[in-house]
Amino acid sequence: MEGFQRVQTSGGITEYRMTSNDLAVLLMEDHSAPVAAFMVTYRVGSRNEAIGYTGSTHLLEHLMFKGSHNFSREHDNSIWTLLQNVGARINATTWLDRTNYYEMLPSEHLETAINIEADRMRQALLRDSDRQPEMTVVRNEFERGENEPWEALDKNIWATAYQAHPYHHSTIGWKSDIEGVSTERLRQFYDTYYWPNNATVTIIGDFDTRQVLSWIKSHFGQYPAAPHPIPEVYTTEPKQEGPRRFIIRRSGETGILGIAHKTPEGRHPDKYPLAVLKNILGAGKTSRLYRSLVDKGLATSTFIADHPLHDNGLLITYAFLTPGIDHKKIERIILREYEKVKAKKITKKELDRTKTMIRAEVAYSRDGFFSIAASLNEAIAIGDWTFYTTYLDRLSSVTIEDVQRVAETYLLEDQSTTGWFVPVPAVDETGDSAGSAKPAAVTAGPRDYRLEWNSRLSTSASNTLSPMAGTSRISLAPRISDGEVTGGLRLVTMPTRVADVITIVGSQYGGDIFSPTANDPTAVITSSMLDQGTKIRNKFAISGLLEAVGARINFTSDDYRVSFSACCLKDTVPLVVKLLAEQLREPAFNEADLVSLKKRLVGHLIRQGENTDYRARLRFSQLLYPPDHPNYVPPLEKQAADVENITAPRLREFHDRHYGLGSMAVVAAGDVDRAILEDSLARHFGDWQKIKLTPPSLDECRGYRNTPPSQEVVTMEDKTSVDLVLGLVVGIDREHPDYLPLSMGSYILGGNFSARLMTTVRDEEGLTYSVGSSISGASNGKDGYWSIHGTFAPELLDRGQASILAQLDRWAEEGVTSDELSVKKTTLTGSYKVGLATTSGLATTILDMLERGKDIDYIDEYVEEINALALDEVNAAIRSYIKPENINTVAAGSIDRCWKPLTGK
Repeated sequence: MEGFQRVQTSGGITEYRMTSNDLAVLLMEDHSAPVAAFMVTYRVGSRNEAIGYTGSTHLLEHLMFKGSHNFSREHDNSIWTLLQNVGARINATTWLDRTNYYEMLPSEHLETAINIEADRMRQALLRDSDRQPEMTVVRNEFERGENEPWEALDKNIWATAYQAHPYHHSTIGWKSDIEGVSTERLRQFYDTYYWPNNATVTIIGDFDTRQVLSWIKSHFGQYPAAPHPIPEVYTTEPKQEGPRRFIIRRSGETGILGIAHKTPEGRHPDKYPLAVLKNILGAGKTSRLYRSLVDKGLATSTFIADHPLHDNGLLITYAFLTPGIDHKKIERIILREYEKVKAKKITKKELDRTKTMIRAEVAYSRDGFFSIAASLNEAIAIGDWTFYTTYLDRLSSVTIEDVQRVAETYLLEDQSTTGWFVPVPAVDETGDSAGSAKPAAVTAGPRDYRLEWNSRLSTSASNTLSPMAGTSRISLAPRISDGEVTGGLRLVTMPTRVADVITIVGSQYGGDIFSPTANDPTAVITSSMLDQGTKIRNKFAISGLLEAVGARINFTSDDYRVSFSACCLKDTVPLVVKLLAEQLREPAFNEADLVSLKKRLVGHLIRQGENTDYRARLRFSQLLYPPDHPNYVPPLEKQAADVENITAPRLREFHDRHYGLGSMAVVAAGDVDRAILEDSLARHFGDWQKIKLTPPSLDECRGYRNTPPSQEVVTMEDKTSVDLVLGLVVGIDREHPDYLPLSMGSYILGGNFSARLMTTVRDEEGLTYSVGSSISGASNGKDGYWSIHGTFAPELLDRGQASILAQLDRWAEEGVTSDELSVKKTTLTGSYKVGLATTSGLATTILDMLERGKDIDYIDEYVEEINALALDEVNAAIRSYIKPENINTVAAGSIDRCWKPLTGK
């Protein structure tokens, strides 16, 4: 292609360089789905900042969405609106070594994304009038992070471990820098780093290479390379000459421990044996730390991070302590496990298992165009995109001796930084019980701090309009195979063009609604015990078999169903189905395992009780529903007591009475051979007992509190951000004819970044990082509720609430416009294509339909339902169900009963 030099091809990805400006381009054509992932990675991150303007890379990233020369609100084609209106999933992330902007969208709109990203590469507006409100948005993001004990601990570990190198400060920066950096300083930063020769364009998916290169040349080719050398970071971290330690004390209930050791840069050969070491220590139930900490009830969860970075990194082990456990004890156990690896070589079985797990994870990372682009993004950041494509080849050469050597080289006390989060019991000034979400299977790890923009809005949208609405009829149903394997077991399969990978999901009745009493944890603990061992094998033997082939099986439980999911490679399907059946049919309910699980669940509940979001939603549920309603969440003390009262005989009895064939549905998508899967299911499930479970009738699930609207506060100490929830019961379920119109109306109000709430409360006024609206709790005949959720600094809470209420009143009184309805239909049209671009997206969408009692054809018909929505019925639904005078409101954070910030907070 004229204007480009073909550089190299690796792993099916081809690199080009634009000869006029040295822009790097990575392309991978794949026509398996009519979507494409487009990403621009700039080789600039928080490592390029210094004291006085920390967080500038991240704040600049926010301002890049405020408009450019050809795309802005003034032109009636703002970036968010233009891209989301065609169904794109648009976002950006900033981290230590890079900043990236991306769109996942229907391929017919790919040139639009290319045009926008090229325009803002050198023509971003970067106005001071935009920086002022966006600063408070970013500050609220900072405050939300400060709410979380783990994030405070992690930030201080990096700041303590690195003293000279700019990895010392977090990506979001210090609060005073966020508030004080000038627009001129941000523009200087932009003019220094945002040039074609400091960027890589990545496109994965459905496109024609020649056409795409032509578009890139047309839009990016108008800019020259930077007129100056791109500054290099020359600061290196001096050798650490002894261990470093610190303690954070603040309000809380459970402790956290982090131990960090310096590791080499991402391109160093030792990163491969370190990856093996990390997994041996901390990945899966057979890992050493799971056995020594989690299984013994000493920690609710552990995880180890060692991301490949451009410069030296950190291998950090985190342990979330169960209540009453001493930090010193956990620290001793972790260090003892380190010494065992140094003193005695790992086994060949451990090495082989770990390599297989990593190979499988790489295969899973190619399930979806965006996943590939995101992996390349991190490889670009460390300085070599082929790190991603050659990773497995280099990993395969790792030996047992290599793993022991890197443990001896890097896990040194003098190179360590240890941090403790020590909770100080907080005073709850509300007078009501603290609480959290209903207990669920314990999952490890907090949110990945690298991710920019909160995912709550996209979650709200999918909850509101799930399964995602779509395009004109695209006829997926004819490609789906559906049939009964045996009585009471339905199998639905959909093959895709992804190589080797299969996602299996399924469910059956057996959730909370079938527990002996309302809102008791019998059902959820039964499902949580399924992976804790069977009558045939203990949990370590099962995990070992799965990990040896890189497969995973998970169980969860909700109000009505116990669900399972599996991700595996094609040739492991018979083994995965065998182990799935064994765990579902013959769980051991071993007493020792139950005791350990109960400790973790109680610890998990207590940790959730420290979270402002959970506390607000908990109290909100109690205002709306009576204690025997499925949407009601009991107080924390009751939840913990109920968990403690669970016995193994009760779980066995519940399992015997409620688990069996009758309502089971299994969906598989990917490189699936239906005959093999069907044969495996018939062999291992065919003789299982038949159980006929009937959920309570619709009338039994209805009934909400008929109380006057109220406004309540949950006062919590040491919280820098307040979570606000307001809403009301709408009294309808998902199958009600008014549900879809009301959901669409709610989506227009607060379903995505171009919805009313985000464009006003966040974009124009700069009062919040996140605000949105959704309908929840409306499945299986339940009378669901509608709510708005936002986060605010305590001193901005009054203004934030007033802004939300102004939008709510206008929406409830005037409804939505014809243009808004038309645009959001188009938004969901593209979103449908994007949502079905992975095996997981396909399988979960199909399973949702089956659980709702829909025919397979509904995957296509649902699209028509969305497109048939009329303006009158949307506005009529809003008027019928949304009564602002009946709103209940809860705020949780460091505020008093009068909604004023706590003194000194």
